[in-house]
Amino acid sequence: MDDQNKNLILATALSFLVILGWFLLFPPPEQEPAIETVAQIDSAEPQVAAVPGVAPAPPAARTGASPGETTAPGARAPRLVIDTPRLTGSISLLGGRIDELALKDYRETIETGSDLVNLLSPVGSAQPYYALYGWAPAGQLAYEDVPGANTVWAVERGERLDVDSPVTLVWTNGDGLTFRRTIRVDENYLFTIEQSVDNATGETVRLAPYGIVARHGEPETSRFFILHEGVVRQTDKELSEIDYKGLRKLDYVDREAALAEIAPVEENGWIGFTDKYWMTTLIPAPGQRFTSVTKFVESANIYQVESRMPLVTVAPGAQASTRSMLFAGAKEWETIRNYEREEGIFRFIDSIDWGWFFFFTKPIFWLLHWLNGAFANLGIPGSMGWSIIGLTLIIKALLLPLAYKSYSSMAKMKELQPKMEELKERCGDDRQKLQQEMMALYKKEQVNPAAGCLPLLVQIPVFFSLYKVIFVTIELRHAPWIGWIKDLSAPDPSSLFNLFGLLPWAAPVPGSFLALIFIGVFPLLLGISMWLQQKLNPTPTDPTQAMVFAWLPWVFMFMLGGFASGLVLYWIANNVITFVQQYAIMRSHGYKPDVFGNIKAGFNRRKAGADRK
Repeated sequence: MDDQNKNLILATALSFLVILGWFLLFPPPEQEPAIETVAQIDSAEPQVAAVPGVAPAPPAARTGASPGETTAPGARAPRLVIDTPRLTGSISLLGGRIDELALKDYRETIETGSDLVNLLSPVGSAQPYYALYGWAPAGQLAYEDVPGANTVWAVERGERLDVDSPVTLVWTNGDGLTFRRTIRVDENYLFTIEQSVDNATGETVRLAPYGIVARHGEPETSRFFILHEGVVRQTDKELSEIDYKGLRKLDYVDREAALAEIAPVEENGWIGFTDKYWMTTLIPAPGQRFTSVTKFVESANIYQVESRMPLVTVAPGAQASTRSMLFAGAKEWETIRNYEREEGIFRFIDSIDWGWFFFFTKPIFWLLHWLNGAFANLGIPGSMGWSIIGLTLIIKALLLPLAYKSYSSMAKMKELQPKMEELKERCGDDRQKLQQEMMALYKKEQVNPAAGCLPLLVQIPVFFSLYKVIFVTIELRHAPWIGWIKDLSAPDPSSLFNLFGLLPWAAPVPGSFLALIFIGVFPLLLGISMWLQQKLNPTPTDPTQAMVFAWLPWVFMFMLGGFASGLVLYWIANNVITFVQQYAIMRSHGYKPDVFGNIKAGFNRRKAGADRK
């Protein structure tokens, strides 16, 4: 046996011993009991608490439907109206589901008469999305003994749910257990759900309350890399995000092809689905221990989040109750912040997607929100557009010391540009000699070519954070600015195709190929502002790099043409302010930039070079 094989066997044996020692010292945690799915509920008799899945259509025997009937149960069940200053919808008495909810303050488009934004929808709609609550049985109890997704509740108190009028639902299982559910809602988007059970069976019973938010099918998302859409949850001190693709890659947990990830929460947590502007989140009472679950029921194509409460033991003649909350509404920064402070919802403000540079995006968001409120209070129309410009000015002012160093270095490099051109002509194609001559020139003139880059690198996280804030903020949605800009969250509606509205035909539809070619006013201004800013920077010595940099403003002009107007406005404002700062700093160092003259000088130099050849 040669030495190589001996080493391989020895390495394998040592690896085995290390793994064995690890499992002896740190044994894996005990697995959670198998999660029941809809297909198993009628046949299984679990001895431990398990939350049932959500049935897209309940069995006929459980709902009173005729055999073969396929009408959506959520649509035909009795309903309670929800009507608050900011919400409208209804609660289905089938399961007590909160499954019909629209936001009064938000519409689908800016057109007059546009539909309200619909957040939750019942089973039978195009994309069912709803919240429901219930009890999971344990011990001698079966699923028929407790209320679940398909239980038909009765109304005990209340005719409609509004801010001042809670409703109470009641259901008796016929064997001595009476369940009640009281639902309250505040003036914004927070529901409070109190569940109770009275035990008149003469025996001790064990059961566990739960909450579920379910989405049937994957919703349409923006599919943009800087934005998270999917599950967001807080488990004690850890915030985690799982997109829909990630949910489909969870571990299998039972024979019905359900995939799930289970995380215990000792003290503070919440879990829900987040979209770009909207969110539906289960929030157990602060300090409540529970189990946070994300699930994908593959056979039914249902995405689901659950909050499972601990088992409760109810003695004969006793009562047990639990309280939890449900957020269902718009991701308004001020509203969510108030819930964190007033309701004690731990780190609820982090349900907004702050991104990697949260230490920048949070204060930037606060400043944008404050500016928007200040401009609005002054009665200035288009307050969000002016807030973006004001925010850009403030950020550029704060970063001026770094920018000063960078632009000072660029001014010195720009002064050396004629000497650099002479070196290129003298060295010809000898790149090694050119590099040596350039380094000697830098040393002689005491110029550090990297000095202009390092301060800019520090600014990149700030610029990216500002971009992130403008992209995700709901205050930008349907916010008008001036003239033709009626929605800062949508692309510029003007177009070269109709000469910006002068010709009597419509502009291409946003997102179409023609819209990418026939860009609007904002993208043109962006390209021009980038081009002007570029003229103040030193021209790369390499001809290929110089050509690439020359084309960049016009490439970006078309690339960003389909972006939201608010984002393009930010880039234009940033470019213009940068140009003014750089121009002024270069002038202060004795260099007088001649932006348009540089073009003519460049033509003259190229012509002179061609004549010499």
